[in-house]
Amino acid sequence: MSQPTPLMPHATASWLVDNTALTFEQIAEFCGLHILEVQAMADDLASSKYTGRDPIHSGELTHEEIEKGQTDPEYRLKMHRAPVSVSRTKGPRYTPVSKRQDKPDGIAWLIRNHPEISDAQIGKLIGTTRNTIAAVRERSHWNIQNIQAKDPVTLGLCSQRELDAVVAKAAKKAGITEAVGGSTPDTAFGGDKQALIEELQAEREAAAKAAVEAAQEAEAQAWLEARRAQEAEEGQ
Repeated sequence: MSQPTPLMPHATASWLVDNTALTFEQIAEFCGLHILEVQAMADDLASSKYTGRDPIHSGELTHEEIEKGQTDPEYRLKMHRAPVSVSRTKGPRYTPVSKRQDKPDGIAWLIRNHPEISDAQIGKLIGTTRNTIAAVRERSHWNIQNIQAKDPVTLGLCSQRELDAVVAKAAKKAGITEAVGGSTPDTAFGGDKQALIEELQAEREAAAKAAVEAAQEAEAQAWLEARRAQEAEEGQ
């Protein structure tokens, strides 16, 4: 079983780099990071600057454990007390700050494609307020000119299973599952539905591909910067 990582691995690694004589490998393994990330922190090349977090104060490490590591570079630090995991059981859905700006796009998509879903259901599904939903619906949102209807699943605001469940519940309540004009909605609008599904699948595949490419590019850039720093140090 692998050892748990500190609660804030990057901040902890930054503190260990600045306050101990542990090797980059020891710090990387304890914090669950790549050794190049730790080296970039030490060379002040990391793209993000972290405020150091003292693992001794948090109880994750002891002075004695750090001393062992500093004495023996081959020693692997052991977690003294694993951080307590906290799960949210109440309150609205939490959305990372980086994705909150995408909520109006998701709201617009739901309003356009699933008018049967109530504002309360939209709010619960993607973690937003009725005021925001009303602003998008009435086109009075402050950023309405830049809002583009996008699938909330593609945006990462909810899962496909959650969306399907809400759509099914809303459709059942609205009586959409009943036959209309001698045919069911799936039969009457089968072609349009299939085209929409294919369009959404293409959007999701493109978004996933873009995310992978961005991650690979960031990793390659970090490696290149660390390599350049190492070569510069060796040349001195």
